[in-house]
Amino acid sequence: MKNTISCLGLLFRGGILFVLVLAWMWGSMAIFFVCPDPEWLKILTATLFATLLPAAFLFARSFFKGLLLCLVFFAGLVVWWQTLQPTGEKEWATDVAQVAHGEIRGNRLTMHNVRNFRYIADKIYDEKWETEEQWETREYNLDDIQGMDLFLSYWASEHIAHTILSWDFGNDQHLAISIETRKDISQEYSAIQGFFKQFELSYVAADEKDIIRLRSNYRKERVYAYRLQVSKERSRALLLDYIAKMNKLAATPEFYNALTHNCTTAIYLHTKAINPGEPPPMDWRILASGHLDELLYDKGLIGKRIPFPTLREQSRIDQRMQAHDEEHYSKILRYDLPKP
Repeated sequence: MKNTISCLGLLFRGGILFVLVLAWMWGSMAIFFVCPDPEWLKILTATLFATLLPAAFLFARSFFKGLLLCLVFFAGLVVWWQTLQPTGEKEWATDVAQVAHGEIRGNRLTMHNVRNFRYIADKIYDEKWETEEQWETREYNLDDIQGMDLFLSYWASEHIAHTILSWDFGNDQHLAISIETRKDISQEYSAIQGFFKQFELSYVAADEKDIIRLRSNYRKERVYAYRLQVSKERSRALLLDYIAKMNKLAATPEFYNALTHNCTTAIYLHTKAINPGEPPPMDWRILASGHLDELLYDKGLIGKRIPFPTLREQSRIDQRMQAHDEEHYSKILRYDLPKP
Protein backbone atom coordinates (compact mmCIF):
# COMPACT_ATOMS: atom_id res chain seq x y z
CA MET A 1 0.00 0.00 0.00
CA LYS A 2 2.81 2.41 0.91
CA ASN A 3 4.61 1.56 -2.33
CA THR A 4 1.43 2.32 -4.31
CA ILE A 5 0.98 5.68 -2.57
CA SER A 6 4.66 6.46 -3.14
CA CYS A 7 4.41 5.64 -6.85
CA LEU A 8 1.27 7.79 -7.18
CA GLY A 9 3.06 10.65 -5.44
CA LEU A 10 6.01 10.37 -7.83
CA LEU A 11 3.67 10.27 -10.82
CA PHE A 12 1.82 13.32 -9.53
CA ARG A 13 5.01 15.30 -9.04
CA GLY A 14 6.37 14.11 -12.39
CA GLY A 15 3.18 15.26 -14.13
CA ILE A 16 3.37 18.69 -12.49
CA LEU A 17 7.03 19.05 -13.44
CA PHE A 18 6.24 18.07 -17.03
CA VAL A 19 3.57 20.77 -17.27
CA LEU A 20 5.91 23.28 -15.63
CA VAL A 21 8.70 22.50 -18.08
CA LEU A 22 6.31 22.99 -21.04
CA ALA A 23 5.09 26.28 -19.57
CA TRP A 24 8.68 27.38 -18.97
CA MET A 25 9.67 26.51 -22.54
CA TRP A 26 6.74 28.57 -23.83
CA GLY A 27 7.68 31.46 -21.51
CA SER A 28 11.32 31.40 -22.61
CA MET A 29 10.34 31.46 -26.28
CA ALA A 30 7.80 34.22 -25.67
CA ILE A 31 10.47 36.37 -24.03
CA PHE A 32 12.96 35.59 -26.79
CA PHE A 33 10.59 36.61 -29.60
CA VAL A 34 9.16 39.70 -27.89
CA CYS A 35 12.41 41.03 -26.45
CA PRO A 36 13.90 43.72 -28.74
CA ASP A 37 17.13 43.26 -30.65
CA PRO A 38 20.09 42.73 -30.47
CA GLU A 39 20.16 38.94 -30.60
CA TRP A 40 22.43 38.54 -27.58
CA LEU A 41 19.92 40.44 -25.43
CA LYS A 42 17.11 38.12 -26.55
CA ILE A 43 19.17 35.05 -25.67
CA LEU A 44 20.32 36.47 -22.34
CA THR A 45 16.81 37.45 -21.23
CA ALA A 46 15.26 34.14 -22.24
CA THR A 47 18.07 32.20 -20.54
CA LEU A 48 17.67 34.15 -17.30
CA PHE A 49 13.97 33.35 -17.27
CA ALA A 50 14.64 29.67 -18.00
CA THR A 51 16.99 29.43 -14.98
CA LEU A 52 14.20 30.55 -12.61
CA LEU A 53 12.55 27.12 -12.76
CA PRO A 54 15.43 25.06 -11.34
CA ALA A 55 16.48 27.97 -9.11
CA ALA A 56 13.04 28.08 -7.48
CA PHE A 57 13.24 24.43 -6.44
CA LEU A 58 16.86 24.71 -5.29
CA PHE A 59 16.14 27.83 -3.26
CA ALA A 60 12.92 26.51 -1.71
CA ARG A 61 14.33 23.04 -0.92
CA SER A 62 10.76 21.79 -0.99
CA PHE A 63 8.70 20.58 -3.91
CA PHE A 64 5.53 22.49 -3.00
CA LYS A 65 7.37 25.68 -2.02
CA GLY A 66 9.29 25.50 -5.29
CA LEU A 67 6.03 24.92 -7.15
CA LEU A 68 4.50 27.98 -5.47
CA LEU A 69 7.49 30.16 -6.46
CA CYS A 70 7.28 28.92 -10.05
CA LEU A 71 3.57 29.72 -10.17
CA VAL A 72 4.27 33.23 -8.88
CA PHE A 73 6.97 33.77 -11.52
CA PHE A 74 4.74 32.38 -14.27
CA ALA A 75 1.77 34.48 -13.15
CA GLY A 76 3.99 37.54 -13.51
CA LEU A 77 4.89 36.41 -17.03
CA VAL A 78 1.21 35.96 -17.93
CA VAL A 79 0.35 39.44 -16.60
CA TRP A 80 3.17 40.91 -18.73
CA TRP A 81 1.99 38.89 -21.75
CA GLN A 82 -1.51 40.32 -21.46
CA THR A 83 -0.12 43.86 -21.57
CA LEU A 84 1.18 43.28 -25.12
CA GLN A 85 -1.30 44.82 -27.55
CA PRO A 86 -1.29 45.21 -31.33
CA THR A 87 -0.84 48.76 -32.50
CA GLY A 88 -1.87 48.80 -36.15
CA GLU A 89 0.79 51.49 -36.56
CA LYS A 90 3.81 50.00 -38.34
CA GLU A 91 5.52 50.23 -41.68
CA TRP A 92 3.66 47.30 -43.21
CA ALA A 93 4.75 44.97 -45.97
CA THR A 94 3.38 46.00 -49.36
CA ASP A 95 0.90 43.12 -49.71
CA VAL A 96 -0.81 43.91 -46.38
CA ALA A 97 -0.31 47.66 -46.33
CA GLN A 98 -4.04 48.40 -46.38
CA VAL A 99 -6.89 47.06 -44.24
CA ALA A 100 -9.94 45.76 -46.09
CA HIS A 101 -13.36 46.71 -44.75
CA GLY A 102 -16.90 46.88 -46.06
CA GLU A 103 -20.02 49.04 -45.98
CA ILE A 104 -23.47 47.56 -46.42
CA ARG A 105 -26.44 49.66 -47.50
CA GLY A 106 -29.45 47.50 -48.17
CA ASN A 107 -28.28 44.87 -50.62
CA ARG A 108 -25.24 46.85 -51.78
CA LEU A 109 -21.82 45.95 -50.47
CA THR A 110 -18.97 48.41 -50.92
CA MET A 111 -15.61 46.76 -50.27
CA HIS A 112 -12.69 49.08 -49.61
CA ASN A 113 -9.05 48.14 -50.19
CA VAL A 114 -9.60 45.14 -52.45
CA ARG A 115 -6.09 44.11 -53.48
CA ASN A 116 -5.42 43.80 -57.20
CA PHE A 117 -1.66 43.52 -57.69
CA ARG A 118 -0.03 42.57 -60.97
CA TYR A 119 2.99 40.36 -60.26
CA ILE A 120 6.07 39.59 -62.29
CA ALA A 121 7.58 37.29 -59.65
CA ASP A 122 6.93 36.05 -56.15
CA LYS A 123 6.50 39.13 -53.91
CA ILE A 124 7.49 41.47 -56.77
CA TYR A 125 4.88 43.43 -58.67
CA ASP A 126 5.22 45.20 -61.99
CA GLU A 127 6.88 48.60 -61.48
CA LYS A 128 4.88 49.96 -64.43
CA TRP A 129 1.77 49.06 -62.44
CA GLU A 130 3.08 50.71 -59.28
CA THR A 131 1.74 54.14 -60.09
CA GLU A 132 -1.75 52.81 -60.79
CA GLU A 133 -4.41 52.03 -58.21
CA GLN A 134 -3.72 48.61 -56.70
CA TRP A 135 -6.10 48.86 -53.76
CA GLU A 136 -9.55 49.21 -55.22
CA THR A 137 -13.05 50.02 -54.00
CA ARG A 138 -15.54 47.59 -55.48
CA GLU A 139 -19.33 47.35 -55.44
CA TYR A 140 -21.26 44.10 -55.09
CA ASN A 141 -24.94 43.23 -55.01
CA LEU A 142 -25.54 40.75 -52.20
CA ASP A 143 -28.60 39.42 -54.02
CA ASP A 144 -26.27 38.24 -56.80
CA ILE A 145 -24.36 35.76 -54.61
CA GLN A 146 -24.39 32.37 -56.32
CA GLY A 147 -22.29 30.48 -53.78
CA MET A 148 -18.73 30.01 -52.57
CA ASP A 149 -15.54 28.28 -53.63
CA LEU A 150 -12.64 27.03 -51.52
CA PHE A 151 -8.99 27.17 -52.52
CA LEU A 152 -6.28 25.12 -50.81
CA SER A 153 -2.66 26.04 -51.49
CA TYR A 154 0.18 23.73 -50.41
CA TRP A 155 3.66 25.18 -50.09
CA ALA A 156 5.45 22.54 -47.97
CA SER A 157 3.82 19.82 -45.89
CA GLU A 158 1.01 17.61 -47.17
CA HIS A 159 -0.77 18.23 -43.87
CA ILE A 160 -0.83 22.04 -43.94
CA ALA A 161 -2.42 24.23 -46.60
CA HIS A 162 -3.41 27.86 -46.85
CA THR A 163 -7.17 28.25 -47.23
CA ILE A 164 -8.96 30.98 -49.17
CA LEU A 165 -12.71 31.45 -49.59
CA SER A 166 -14.12 33.16 -52.65
CA TRP A 167 -17.68 34.38 -53.11
CA ASP A 168 -19.27 34.07 -56.56
CA PHE A 169 -21.43 37.03 -57.56
CA GLY A 170 -22.10 35.78 -61.09
CA ASN A 171 -20.94 37.27 -64.41
CA ASP A 172 -17.35 36.19 -63.60
CA GLN A 173 -17.31 38.48 -60.55
CA HIS A 174 -15.62 37.00 -57.48
CA LEU A 175 -14.47 38.30 -54.12
CA ALA A 176 -11.68 36.29 -52.50
CA ILE A 177 -10.81 36.72 -48.83
CA SER A 178 -7.65 35.28 -47.30
CA ILE A 179 -6.94 35.27 -43.57
CA GLU A 180 -3.22 35.94 -43.13
CA THR A 181 -0.49 37.40 -40.97
CA ARG A 182 0.00 41.13 -41.24
CA LYS A 183 3.78 41.56 -41.36
CA ASP A 184 5.86 44.69 -41.19
CA ILE A 185 8.61 45.30 -43.74
CA SER A 186 11.26 43.60 -41.58
CA GLN A 187 9.36 40.34 -41.07
CA GLU A 188 9.05 37.04 -42.87
CA TYR A 189 6.35 34.50 -42.12
CA SER A 190 7.26 32.00 -39.42
CA ALA A 191 4.89 29.30 -38.17
CA ILE A 192 6.68 29.29 -34.78
CA GLN A 193 6.49 33.06 -34.33
CA GLY A 194 2.79 32.89 -35.15
CA PHE A 195 2.23 31.53 -31.61
CA PHE A 196 3.95 34.49 -29.93
CA LYS A 197 2.17 37.72 -30.91
CA GLN A 198 4.68 38.53 -33.63
CA PHE A 199 2.11 39.26 -36.33
CA GLU A 200 -1.20 41.04 -36.47
CA LEU A 201 -4.29 39.47 -38.00
CA SER A 202 -5.23 40.44 -41.54
CA TYR A 203 -8.26 39.64 -43.71
CA VAL A 204 -7.06 40.32 -47.26
CA ALA A 205 -9.84 40.97 -49.77
CA ALA A 206 -8.50 40.51 -53.28
CA ASP A 207 -9.13 39.78 -56.91
CA GLU A 208 -8.58 36.09 -57.69
CA LYS A 209 -6.07 36.92 -60.40
CA ASP A 210 -4.00 38.48 -57.63
CA ILE A 211 -4.32 36.23 -54.59
CA ILE A 212 -4.80 32.85 -56.33
CA ARG A 213 -2.60 33.50 -59.35
CA LEU A 214 0.25 34.59 -57.08
CA ARG A 215 0.25 31.09 -55.59
CA SER A 216 -0.45 29.08 -58.72
CA ASN A 217 1.74 30.92 -61.24
CA TYR A 218 4.55 32.59 -59.29
CA ARG A 219 5.06 30.71 -56.06
CA LYS A 220 4.40 27.45 -57.94
CA GLU A 221 2.41 26.06 -55.04
CA ARG A 222 -0.04 23.19 -55.51
CA VAL A 223 -3.45 24.82 -55.64
CA TYR A 224 -6.82 23.06 -55.53
CA ALA A 225 -10.19 24.70 -56.22
CA TYR A 226 -13.45 23.25 -54.93
CA ARG A 227 -17.01 24.37 -55.74
CA LEU A 228 -18.75 24.27 -52.39
CA GLN A 229 -22.23 22.84 -52.02
CA VAL A 230 -23.53 25.70 -49.88
CA SER A 231 -26.79 27.59 -50.31
CA LYS A 232 -26.91 31.23 -51.37
CA GLU A 233 -28.36 32.16 -47.98
CA ARG A 234 -25.56 30.49 -46.01
CA SER A 235 -22.94 31.94 -48.38
CA ARG A 236 -24.34 35.41 -47.79
CA ALA A 237 -24.51 34.92 -44.01
CA LEU A 238 -20.88 33.79 -43.92
CA LEU A 239 -19.74 36.76 -46.01
CA LEU A 240 -21.57 39.18 -43.71
CA ASP A 241 -19.88 37.59 -40.70
CA TYR A 242 -16.52 37.97 -42.42
CA ILE A 243 -17.21 41.64 -43.12
CA ALA A 244 -18.25 42.26 -39.51
CA LYS A 245 -14.90 40.83 -38.38
CA MET A 246 -12.99 42.85 -40.98
CA ASN A 247 -14.67 46.05 -39.85
CA LYS A 248 -13.85 45.21 -36.25
CA LEU A 249 -10.18 44.67 -37.16
CA ALA A 250 -10.11 47.99 -39.03
CA ALA A 251 -11.13 49.69 -35.78
CA THR A 252 -9.29 47.47 -33.29
CA PRO A 253 -6.29 45.38 -34.46
CA GLU A 254 -5.76 41.87 -33.12
CA PHE A 255 -2.82 39.51 -32.96
CA TYR A 256 -2.65 36.55 -35.30
CA ASN A 257 -2.46 33.19 -33.55
CA ALA A 258 -1.17 30.16 -35.45
CA LEU A 259 -3.38 27.82 -33.42
CA THR A 260 -6.59 29.59 -32.42
CA HIS A 261 -7.11 32.08 -35.27
CA ASN A 262 -5.35 31.05 -38.45
CA CYS A 263 -6.59 30.78 -42.04
CA THR A 264 -8.55 27.57 -41.34
CA THR A 265 -9.63 27.73 -37.70
CA ALA A 266 -11.04 31.20 -38.42
CA ILE A 267 -13.31 29.72 -41.10
CA TYR A 268 -14.53 27.22 -38.51
CA LEU A 269 -15.24 30.07 -36.06
CA HIS A 270 -17.17 32.02 -38.68
CA THR A 271 -19.17 28.94 -39.64
CA LYS A 272 -19.91 28.36 -35.98
CA ALA A 273 -21.05 31.97 -35.61
CA ILE A 274 -23.66 31.73 -38.37
CA ASN A 275 -24.97 28.41 -37.01
CA PRO A 276 -25.28 29.08 -33.26
CA GLY A 277 -27.99 26.44 -32.85
CA GLU A 278 -26.11 23.82 -34.86
CA PRO A 279 -22.36 24.49 -34.61
CA PRO A 280 -20.14 22.31 -36.82
CA PRO A 281 -18.32 19.56 -34.89
CA MET A 282 -14.63 20.03 -34.21
CA ASP A 283 -12.42 17.74 -36.28
CA TRP A 284 -8.65 17.18 -36.33
CA ARG A 285 -8.66 18.06 -40.03
CA ILE A 286 -9.54 21.66 -39.14
CA LEU A 287 -6.14 21.95 -37.46
CA ALA A 288 -4.40 19.83 -40.13
CA SER A 289 -5.69 22.12 -42.88
CA GLY A 290 -4.12 20.07 -45.65
CA HIS A 291 -6.91 17.54 -45.07
CA LEU A 292 -9.75 20.08 -45.04
CA ASP A 293 -10.96 18.99 -48.49
CA GLU A 294 -11.25 15.43 -47.24
CA LEU A 295 -13.36 16.65 -44.30
CA LEU A 296 -15.65 18.66 -46.58
CA TYR A 297 -16.00 15.66 -48.88
CA ASP A 298 -17.04 13.47 -45.94
CA LYS A 299 -19.61 16.13 -44.95
CA GLY A 300 -20.97 16.31 -48.51
CA LEU A 301 -19.98 19.95 -48.97
CA ILE A 302 -17.96 19.43 -52.15
CA GLY A 303 -20.08 16.69 -53.68
CA LYS A 304 -19.71 12.93 -53.49
CA ARG A 305 -20.59 11.92 -57.05
CA ILE A 306 -17.06 10.67 -57.70
CA PRO A 307 -14.40 9.10 -55.43
CA PHE A 308 -12.38 11.62 -53.42
CA PRO A 309 -8.98 10.84 -55.07
CA THR A 310 -10.54 11.48 -58.49
CA LEU A 311 -12.24 14.66 -57.28
CA ARG A 312 -8.97 15.93 -55.84
CA GLU A 313 -7.04 15.20 -59.01
CA GLN A 314 -9.60 17.02 -61.14
CA SER A 315 -9.64 19.99 -58.73
CA ARG A 316 -5.94 20.82 -59.05
CA ILE A 317 -5.52 24.05 -61.02
CA ASP A 318 -1.92 25.29 -60.66
CA GLN A 319 -0.36 23.31 -63.50
CA ARG A 320 -2.91 24.24 -66.13
CA MET A 321 -3.22 27.85 -64.95
CA GLN A 322 0.51 28.42 -65.46
CA ALA A 323 -0.21 28.28 -69.18
CA HIS A 324 -2.63 31.23 -68.98
CA ASP A 325 -2.15 34.94 -68.41
CA GLU A 326 -4.32 36.99 -66.07
CA GLU A 327 -7.08 37.73 -68.57
CA HIS A 328 -10.25 35.81 -67.70
CA TYR A 329 -8.31 34.04 -64.95
CA SER A 330 -11.33 33.29 -62.75
CA LYS A 331 -13.37 31.97 -65.65
CA ILE A 332 -10.60 29.74 -66.98
CA LEU A 333 -9.68 28.22 -63.60
CA ARG A 334 -13.29 27.05 -63.16
CA TYR A 335 -13.46 25.48 -66.56
CA ASP A 336 -14.13 21.76 -66.18
CA LEU A 337 -13.95 21.84 -62.37
CA PRO A 338 -16.11 19.14 -60.73
CA LYS A 339 -19.50 20.66 -59.95
CA PRO A 340 -21.03 20.31 -56.46
